[in-house]
Amino acid sequence: MKDKKKLSLWELYLTKEIGIEFKSCLYFFAFLFFYCVYRVCLGIYDASILHMTELIFTCYIIGYIQVYLLWNFDEADRLGLKEAFGMIGCTAVYCIISYVFNWFAKDLLVTLLFAAYILLVYFCVYLIYKYKRRIDDKKLNEDLKFFQTSHQKK
Repeated sequence: MKDKKKLSLWELYLTKEIGIEFKSCLYFFAFLFFYCVYRVCLGIYDASILHMTELIFTCYIIGYIQVYLLWNFDEADRLGLKEAFGMIGCTAVYCIISYVFNWFAKDLLVTLLFAAYILLVYFCVYLIYKYKRRIDDKKLNEDLKFFQTSHQKK
């Protein structure tokens, strides 16, 4: 009989897919914010549905690349050369796509600002995951202590 405590391949796959979904939505929102601020600064108060569609597809594709090819670098325990390579590589891809699809009217300065913003977002997401892990570890340790003390009394 299978051990019910081990995760199945389906559960492992589903966990990765949920992570990619969350990651894609997080980055889409952050980059859409930059895009909207850019548009407002130009005095334009609507956004291109085509650009938003391109952006969300790009976020999903890069989310898959991050998880399956680039060591899930934004969720790493520490930032090293490998993680910096992943951040810079994905930033370059976003910027090239933004330029090709004309998200920022092929303005090189805005594209460079977008690159800096992406790197800042990656760093912030790295910090969020790092501190979330610390809090989760703390909570698990507290739960374990509670479990141990409640079972010692019995």
